[in-house]
Amino acid sequence: MIALVDKVTKSFGGRVLYAEATLQLNAGERWALVGPNGAGKTTLLKIIMGLESSDEGTVSFARDTTLGYLEQETDISSSKTALQEVIDSATEIKSLEHRVAELEHAIAGTSDEVELERLLAQYGQAQDRFERLGGYELESKARAILSGLGFPVADFSKPARDFSGGWQMRIALSKLLLRHPDLLLLDEPTNHLDLESVQWLEQFLSGYDGAVLLVSHDRSFMDKCVSHVASLENKRLYTYTGNYSQYLSQREDNLEQLRAKRAAQERDIAHMETFIERFRYKPTKAKQVQERVRRVERIRQELVVLPESHQTVHFRFPEPPRTGDKVVELTGVSKHFGANRVYDGLDLTLYRGDHVALVGPNGAGKSTLMKLMGGVIEPTTGVVELGKNVSCAYYAQHQLETLDPANTVLGEMDKVAPGWTTSEERRLLGAFLFHGDDVLKRVSVLSGGERARLALAKMLVAPDPLLLLDEPTNHLDIDSVDVLERALVDFPATIVLISHDEHLVRAISNKVVDVRDHAATMYVGDYDYYIFKRAELEAAKADEQGASTTKVAGHAEPTRPAGGRNVKTKEQRRADAEARQAQSRALRGTKRRLKEVEAALAPAQKRYDELMELMASEELYNDADAFDAAMKEYTALSKKIPLLEEEWIELTDKIEAGV
Repeated sequence: MIALVDKVTKSFGGRVLYAEATLQLNAGERWALVGPNGAGKTTLLKIIMGLESSDEGTVSFARDTTLGYLEQETDISSSKTALQEVIDSATEIKSLEHRVAELEHAIAGTSDEVELERLLAQYGQAQDRFERLGGYELESKARAILSGLGFPVADFSKPARDFSGGWQMRIALSKLLLRHPDLLLLDEPTNHLDLESVQWLEQFLSGYDGAVLLVSHDRSFMDKCVSHVASLENKRLYTYTGNYSQYLSQREDNLEQLRAKRAAQERDIAHMETFIERFRYKPTKAKQVQERVRRVERIRQELVVLPESHQTVHFRFPEPPRTGDKVVELTGVSKHFGANRVYDGLDLTLYRGDHVALVGPNGAGKSTLMKLMGGVIEPTTGVVELGKNVSCAYYAQHQLETLDPANTVLGEMDKVAPGWTTSEERRLLGAFLFHGDDVLKRVSVLSGGERARLALAKMLVAPDPLLLLDEPTNHLDIDSVDVLERALVDFPATIVLISHDEHLVRAISNKVVDVRDHAATMYVGDYDYYIFKRAELEAAKADEQGASTTKVAGHAEPTRPAGGRNVKTKEQRRADAEARQAQSRALRGTKRRLKEVEAALAPAQKRYDELMELMASEELYNDADAFDAAMKEYTALSKKIPLLEEEWIELTDKIEAGV
């Protein structure tokens, strides 16, 4: 055991957050702490850290346990470089390093044999612990962590205080990961990370030998790196074994059992109350009546309490104005910031109905590309042109600053919804989880997540035909992300999305633009198709590197055994093995993608045939709404099916060729 949260109760004012919450954290376990907004997840992390006190209960730790806590906000004012800031956070190792240096100096300056023997014993102990804690690899580990979290090498020497808030959060996370505490507490660690950095963090945490407790809204992230889930619901803490998807399945099974038990209890109560009412005044039945009264009271005391169900508000967002087929076109675009070259000669065109995810390493220029499309910045050379009737809405975190702190939530909606009734505004706000008196809150008292939801709701009152969304899920809880996902999946116009939330990217995108190496490459397909094609490219690159290594090694005369057969060098064998592994991975990916394409193609073709038959019916033409819906679906399938068929042919050819 590393830590034990034992029967902790916490209240704010008269509201109980949770009662008798118990959680044991062991080495090698990675826990996700989940629950609705306001359930007290961050508060529980702070109680474990000792930053807040509980009303009842205790938190205890194994002897000499070290703790690390990543908060949602941080501010680093140090003039140290980013690399030095991270290295210096390993205080125990730095202290040992200083102690070793002191002992070396003392040993060199003494001639007393007894004193020398004592100093040498201390030196040996300090040196041994320094080595075991990885003191000699400290800088290389710090560099690896910073690189994994998206820092370019050139930024290692930049003062930590000069980075923006998002990058300072990465520095704070790097410091924690380098320290490698026994218990790692992370509050929304994927905020401010890009997809590639999130994937690196998933791998890092999956192999963490201490205990991890994290709060996150990123379902894909939790699926890949957590082994247990602790869920705050109904003022209780429930624990589950497995990742987030397994938790949802187990929770639903448990709910079914609870619902069945509750229904049985209510039936028993109803039967007994019927008997009580019928024979209440009959003396010969008085004993049986009193017995049933006692049983009803006992059942009521034991009555199963069902978790509060999250009310899902279905809201049909207004359709944006119809545009021409071409929505935005970049021709010969370059963008330089001083000596920093982001793009040169970039050509890219997006069409009506494209839902595009911008992916790629951090610093490659995803946000720059989005700002160019939105006219937020101008290209150094080239042309960015919006199509006919195209207007765009751009969302990034700084948009939250445009909200008026003095306004109420409803007042902010009034500014963008002229002509709407209060009930219409409330209905839209309900879709973004503002219920009842929530709409009367002033913006100044809203949390970061509530402000983000309000800003997104304002965008969708009268949506522009081109939505540019840069990390829209930061500070949102899972329910809020679900609301946004539903709104965007059904959005009939064009979306450009940057997000570290892989689940959201998968749900929304029908095209992916990979931004890296001063270029933007379009993949016409969903996110899984992009992953498959990237794996192919990496496998091909590994083949080339293997061939190159073999060729370079071949300049020297290979050693020949007596039989005359060439003996490959160690480097050649390793390169060949890597190439074979890459080819095997690519083939597995090809087969997996083929199954996905076949699973998508069959129902698409079936639905296409149904629509063809439906559109031959005169009744459909008499129902304008049904006809429009059928035509939209028909048009979408007409584009989707040929792409799937083309990919199916390509994949089967590759499998037959064994590549």
